[in-house]
Amino acid sequence: MVSYGPVATRKGSGEFMSSEEKLPSEDRRRETKTAIDRLLEERQEVLVCYEQVAGIQPFNDNNKNPELLQKFSQLLMDYIAAGHFGLYQRITEGSERRRRVLEVAEKIYPSIAQTTEKALDFNDVYDKADKSAPFEAVSDRLSDLGEVLAHRIELEDKLITAMMQKKGGGN
Repeated sequence: MVSYGPVATRKGSGEFMSSEEKLPSEDRRRETKTAIDRLLEERQEVLVCYEQVAGIQPFNDNNKNPELLQKFSQLLMDYIAAGHFGLYQRITEGSERRRRVLEVAEKIYPSIAQTTEKALDFNDVYDKADKSAPFEAVSDRLSDLGEVLAHRIELEDKLITAMMQKKGGGN
């Protein structure tokens, strides 16, 4: 089960504590690993579909596949959401306590946010139910998005590495 943020429960004295406070470190690590695994699964699906979409050359009125492009756009949004709700929200809500993870996140998050915006822009254009997307520019936009995704993956891998390290810096 992926946790999408802390859940408040009552302490004996009437105070509240978050789910992060009451979870032993072993359980927090398990939740982190589950969130990372989900992100990596979503990433793999996006990359496989990206290859399929990029393989349609050239995109034009005779050679377009709006359904595949829509599928890719949806998978792209699922992948972005898995990162946001699975990893980044944990950090932005203050649930992550390890200094190394917080340092990495602080360094990379502005770039992650930029890649998110570019993915959302792509989705806004190509996830249209009316199939009115401008197919003449899709090859260039896919190429640009491929570079954005490659950069995002590099950044995510840095964060994942920091999150998977045990106390003391070793694996």
